[in-house]
Amino acid sequence: MEPLADAPGTAARRGGLIDVFPAGFERPVRIEFFGDTVESIRLVDLATQRSAGRLDALLVPPVSTSLGAGKAAARALAERLEATGAESEAVIEQVEAVAAGGRTEYHQFLEPLLYGSTVLDHLGPGVLVVVIDQEDGRQALEQALEYERRARAEMEARGAIPRGFPDLRAEPGAAAAGLLERAAYILERFGTSERGARELPVSTAPGFGGKLRVVAQQAEAWRREGRRVVAASLQALRLADVLEEEGVACAKTRRLARAPESGSVTLVPAAVSGGIVTAAGTVVLTDAEIFGFRKRRKPTRPHHGVRPDLLETLEVGDYVVHADHGIARYGGLVRRSMDGVEREYLELQYAEGDRLYVPADQLEALSRYVGPSDHPPALTRLGTQDWARSKRRVKQAVVEMAHDLLELYAKRQLVPGHAFRPDTPWQMEMEASFPYVETNDQLAAIAEVKADMERARPMDRLICGDVGYGKTEVAVRAAFKAVMDGKQVAVLVPTTVLAEQHGATFRERMAGFPVRVEVLSRFRSAEEQRRILEDLAAGEVDIVIGTHRLLQKDVAFRDLGLVIIDEEQRFGVSHKERLRQMRAEVDTLTLSATPIPRTLQMSLVGIRDMSTIMTPPEERQPIRTYVLAWDDTILREAIERELQRGGQVFFVHNRVQDIERVARRVQELVPAARVAIGHGQMPEEQLERVMLEFQAGEHDVLVCTTIIESGLDIPNANTIIIDQADRLGLAQLYQLRGRVGRSANRAYAYLLYDRDRVLSEAAQKRLEAIFEASDLGAGFQLALRDLEIRGAGNVLGTEQSGHIAEVGFELYTKLVAEAVAALKRGMGEA
Repeated sequence: MEPLADAPGTAARRGGLIDVFPAGFERPVRIEFFGDTVESIRLVDLATQRSAGRLDALLVPPVSTSLGAGKAAARALAERLEATGAESEAVIEQVEAVAAGGRTEYHQFLEPLLYGSTVLDHLGPGVLVVVIDQEDGRQALEQALEYERRARAEMEARGAIPRGFPDLRAEPGAAAAGLLERAAYILERFGTSERGARELPVSTAPGFGGKLRVVAQQAEAWRREGRRVVAASLQALRLADVLEEEGVACAKTRRLARAPESGSVTLVPAAVSGGIVTAAGTVVLTDAEIFGFRKRRKPTRPHHGVRPDLLETLEVGDYVVHADHGIARYGGLVRRSMDGVEREYLELQYAEGDRLYVPADQLEALSRYVGPSDHPPALTRLGTQDWARSKRRVKQAVVEMAHDLLELYAKRQLVPGHAFRPDTPWQMEMEASFPYVETNDQLAAIAEVKADMERARPMDRLICGDVGYGKTEVAVRAAFKAVMDGKQVAVLVPTTVLAEQHGATFRERMAGFPVRVEVLSRFRSAEEQRRILEDLAAGEVDIVIGTHRLLQKDVAFRDLGLVIIDEEQRFGVSHKERLRQMRAEVDTLTLSATPIPRTLQMSLVGIRDMSTIMTPPEERQPIRTYVLAWDDTILREAIERELQRGGQVFFVHNRVQDIERVARRVQELVPAARVAIGHGQMPEEQLERVMLEFQAGEHDVLVCTTIIESGLDIPNANTIIIDQADRLGLAQLYQLRGRVGRSANRAYAYLLYDRDRVLSEAAQKRLEAIFEASDLGAGFQLALRDLEIRGAGNVLGTEQSGHIAEVGFELYTKLVAEAVAALKRGMGEA
């Protein structure tokens, strides 16, 4: 069971409710039980956890291709092994476990042996078989055979199977030959290669590289030839305008119910991977041919917002705050019958044994208690004025503090700044080349940033979004807007590797425009740095990306207009002071997935401008997270599973002194893996080479320090193992885990701690928090939990600790928000 059923193949249990997310479903399903009887089956909205419709029945398909071969298959294999003299008690135990559907250390080796047939034996005569790229198939087969050889050698060395264990698999060459014999079509990158293989009666559609008038002319020529032309584009309206300007008659439809008439042009708003021209006279064009790139869809279904469903985070014994009744202890979910209706309630336990029952679907006034220390709060006495007095006292203090804070921020509004001009045609052209469909919150963030930039005061906006949710694109567009207005841009990042990666991203996005992007980091020679600094001072460099090197006194700009700061919490105190000075002078955009608590608190209550991006990229799945003591068997299987599916592994060990010893141990665990080492104390050129080689897929496992923590983007790496995770901060753990899961593949994170070391309470809470926050969009949840761990008193100064303790942090934050809003209204009326 998972904490939350938020991805296909997961399930969660809470009291009498079981949530399952069946494979192939758009939403999870909630099954409500009364004893052993199913009372209801409902679809569940992921964002709100509310019912989204009822079902009469539910068929849950399997999520694994392996369901267990059964006892008969286990007996048959045991007999075959006995006939060859290869049986042993240990082998038979593992065989029986695998046959029952269990996962043993070597189930991937043993499972195929249970079946006396191959997939080909189950294909009926009417099944169409298409082989796509034989070379890729051969490579995949070779990888599987290599895994089998390594697994066999390790099992023999450890005595898990006897030496000379028989090979009971189908002969690979014969299986491949049988597949080719059945193939109706054999598709290769460079045409068919097999004699007798049939050609598909289609060809690739020609590309136009964004030349829309040429598209219009060719579409009209095809139409006159009697062909049916279908343009499937996510920019169909823009294309329609161009076609109409060129006099090309076209039909617009939301979906194609039937084939269009011959000699017609039809536009459909759809995302299709690539265009074709058929021998039957149909031409399909997509964004890939029309614009030179393909916009990729992002999901339309909602995901978790800032505040996850309270029921998913509460445990019995947790302290909660009811806005009207005060602080209580959560006693769990109970079923009670009131007015003849039985339903679920949350039991709240108050002082002197009093109880309050809150309906499970009326939680608006309830929040989890977060206080300034680990000391438990005093429970409120029901039926007294204690709670009302506490709220009044805190509210008065909050108004005074909010007045001071607002005065500080109001002074900033009076500082004159540069008002950037509206978007240029080049801005629109650059933005149209973004290869994804922007999500609504991403578009809102971009609009808010541009509106700030066009005002005559310095912008100071925080963009908060989970790792990999598209914050960088917001920064790219803001930077381009500044350059188009003749201003220079500085992009500050916490690590050298991230500076290089951002440099590559900015250059790629701005290719084709007269924008010069440079990276100032220790990967550059002294001579290169000197030249970049000279050109920067002369105004010849438009965008410079670098670490805190950009904050040194020898860095001068001709006309700096925008500073972009990525992960501000990673910079030191002196660097932050310099950043504060810059904020007073130029527009500032801060990007963060886990903001520092002060930033987060101010952002949530509206004292600082903030935009949130909470929708994950297309097909992104939550990262499956495990917290465990070091275990050779589990680590070997985790690494081998990732390598077998063609992926790569990050292995984080944050002690340079013994990182080579850890790398040797990893190599011993998985001898066939290509293991590399990377850390910040290596010579610059060597570190850069290792990182680039890992990015290019030349290493399987990168044993490294937390230098990979911020922003490194390697979509092929989908397993991360973090050694001694209990010694790292929560923000660090969250950022490290965000290095994986950046593609459609399921990602895994293993957080290890020393078996012989006693964990501190704070370390336990950090590991619990990162484990609980495994769903998509958990950054806000984690930042609030971090606040709880470190003590909410740090947020607004020690004088506020007592007030936070009285009402809890969430209600305190609401009171601050109300006070700020009231003061703003008063200032507006004045």
